[in-house]
Amino acid sequence: MLRNPLYGPPSLAIAVVSPLKQSLVAIALISGVVNVLALTSPLFMLQVYDRVLSSGSVPTLVGLSVLAAGLYLFQAALDILRARVLLRIGEHFDNTLSGRVHDAVVRLPLLTRMPGDGLQPLRDLDSVRSFLSGAGPTAFFDLPWIPLYLGICFLFHLWIGVTALAGAVLLVLLTILANGLSQKWVSETIAQNMVRNALLEGSRRNAEVVAAMGFSGRMASRWRAANQAYLGANRKAGDVAGGLGGLSKAMRIMLQSGILAVGAWLVIEQKATGGVIIASSVMMGRALAPVDLAIANWKSFLMARQGWSRIRELLSKLPDRPRMMTLPAPQQELRVENLAILPPGARKPTVTQVGFTLQKGSALGVIGPSGSGKSTLSRVLVGAWSPASGKVRLDGASLDQWDREELGRHIGYLPQGVELFDGTIAENIARFEAGIDSEAVVAAAKAAGAHELILKFDNGYETRIGEGGLALSAGQRQRIGLARALFRDPFLVVLDEPNANLDAEGEVAVVQAIAGVRRRGGIAVVVTHRPSALGVVDQVLLMENGRQKAFGPRDEVFARVLQVQSTSALSSAKGFPATGHALKPLRVRATGCKPPEVAEAEREAEENDVCH
Repeated sequence: MLRNPLYGPPSLAIAVVSPLKQSLVAIALISGVVNVLALTSPLFMLQVYDRVLSSGSVPTLVGLSVLAAGLYLFQAALDILRARVLLRIGEHFDNTLSGRVHDAVVRLPLLTRMPGDGLQPLRDLDSVRSFLSGAGPTAFFDLPWIPLYLGICFLFHLWIGVTALAGAVLLVLLTILANGLSQKWVSETIAQNMVRNALLEGSRRNAEVVAAMGFSGRMASRWRAANQAYLGANRKAGDVAGGLGGLSKAMRIMLQSGILAVGAWLVIEQKATGGVIIASSVMMGRALAPVDLAIANWKSFLMARQGWSRIRELLSKLPDRPRMMTLPAPQQELRVENLAILPPGARKPTVTQVGFTLQKGSALGVIGPSGSGKSTLSRVLVGAWSPASGKVRLDGASLDQWDREELGRHIGYLPQGVELFDGTIAENIARFEAGIDSEAVVAAAKAAGAHELILKFDNGYETRIGEGGLALSAGQRQRIGLARALFRDPFLVVLDEPNANLDAEGEVAVVQAIAGVRRRGGIAVVVTHRPSALGVVDQVLLMENGRQKAFGPRDEVFARVLQVQSTSALSSAKGFPATGHALKPLRVRATGCKPPEVAEAEREAEENDVCH
């Protein structure tokens, strides 16, 4: 069993930083040379004032100017090189973690309720990368060189050094104050932004409902209120950062003027030369520049630090999936062992005590009233959710013993709300495999009865369906989703309300698809309220209040249900409360009121069923 090195918070930092050691050392060396070269300006001014002006030597001035120009150009080249390296460090950080962050964003809704629109981890990754690629880290690499500049100020004169040291201490205190005052409002800004984005995404995804029922104005009011809260928090964070930044800038200018005044006083007292005045002012500015830059970038630094903290916490809760040993393709049975299911974010199980076994060539119809746990069960059967207790096994191996990519090849799933992805119909059916197998795609479409439907589109299988499949009707999405579930003949096919949006022709296709799964020795599980799909199943599971009420051969379960309903009706007539009201939809099967095409498909399926 192999594990990714990015497992848990401590090793996460090591995994990110370790490949960057050489780059970080290079940046530190470059920063050291840049800070040494920054002495060019004050030393040049010192020489000009103390040597050139006093001697009147033009050759000396020219020589000093050429030397200073060369050093300035070299410093500029190193600054450019440092910026380019920092940009690539940010890209490396993104490349190292983007895959795991994407995986976490996709997996998190299956484990817990996500705040906002669920994309905050991606924004956190962007904020960290942006900070690492910007000017912020430059300040931290320059901070260790402040003592060098302060030491040179002390070499000029004691009082010049004391003045510079006092200025540096004041700006450091401002930086600490900026951290204390900004942290709360930066966190609040991020939280309010998550709420705002969630409201906007909800309105966008449900635009038809909002427009049709005329509450777009109310949704807009909710979003404006959330936006105002976000802007308020952002304003306060900006006010703190901007206010302290402006104060630090003013203090820096004041300190430079103060050091000029101290230098002038020393010249008057004949304790320093005239060049010391200008050189010490420039030196003071260079000494305080990293602190000033750190304050200016403090808000982005806080956002990056908080983002990194959230990323570490998220990835510690969602460690990289271990690579599992390849198992043989399932061919015999599906076994469910005493399942208890706790939906993401719930505190108590909504489904308990469910257990059954299906052999190859079987089809199970899961019936029961709304809210009885049928869809919840289907999500656990395909491994989308993990059970709180119990196991789902394919040929004896529980689903958590499979590699997810390999398990997906053996499972077909049609959820109640069919979601397709932006791409062609062929890509969606093929589950976006690289190098689409045209024969397998067409075979899946034919098994779902969708081949003729797809050919009616102008571009056939190459038709782009748009985000979420919005270019298609609900019935068309369901038919294509069924073809995706049947792609490459998976052993287990789970269909949740597969005929909810279908016409008679579509229902026939569903019935024939279920029969086809059985004929080839697969297992089909069908969750349905409508009886048309039940004619082709051989097993029935009755759910009620999150519990398994009955399981067994179809006709036996139906007979028990009808007997319960008859008893309930008799009891109700005698003045006792009825108990079988939730099962009334099953009476439709007894009446024979179904489309003739569906009845014919059921008869054909039963005649051709190798299991009967």
